[in-house]
Amino acid sequence: MSRTAPDETPPAKAKPRAMLVLPLVLVIAILGLMSVALFRPGDPSNLPSMLIGKPVPEFALAAIPTLQDESGAAVPGFSSASLKSGKVSLLNFWASWCAPCVAEHPQLVELGKQGVPIYGVNYKGDKAEAAKRFLTRHGNPFLAVGMDDTGMTGIDMGVTGVPETFVIAGSGRIVLRFQGPLTEEIIAEKIIPAIRKAEKDSAPSGS
Repeated sequence: MSRTAPDETPPAKAKPRAMLVLPLVLVIAILGLMSVALFRPGDPSNLPSMLIGKPVPEFALAAIPTLQDESGAAVPGFSSASLKSGKVSLLNFWASWCAPCVAEHPQLVELGKQGVPIYGVNYKGDKAEAAKRFLTRHGNPFLAVGMDDTGMTGIDMGVTGVPETFVIAGSGRIVLRFQGPLTEEIIAEKIIPAIRKAEKDSAPSGS
């Protein structure tokens, strides 16, 4: 009498534990990096800039139409070459619809009165007439104002929002990037020291 042969089919191999755990580990790692980026201590100006120490990217910006200074002269646009005059300057990105830009503007006006050369970039999405009204109402601290209609200059400079301010050495080299509205404290603690350092670094040896 024949007997039925036992089932000798080998059981399916279980997936290695590591293969099951790996996706979970990756998700946790990604969430952890996101948390660090979102909640790290410090102010927004701590965001790194790959352009620090490098020349300002080339650009040429048209003026705001019919914008005039206090003497009635037309306020010109400017280009990256304007920032290579041999004198340390500030490059400020702003917009008329930007509330923090309104908050920082008195600080820019005061810096302008102190003789600091400031160039303004009217950020994308703004309207020429609105930008003109802004400067007429709050004062114009800028030697020149260019309209970044396409936003490409902002992109090339790594701008993520307005206001943002850059300290530019007389050679056109980017010394400092500050993201956010300028205050008296920020100017005293970061902007002025960066300007002084840039002036010292660019001074002829032996002077």
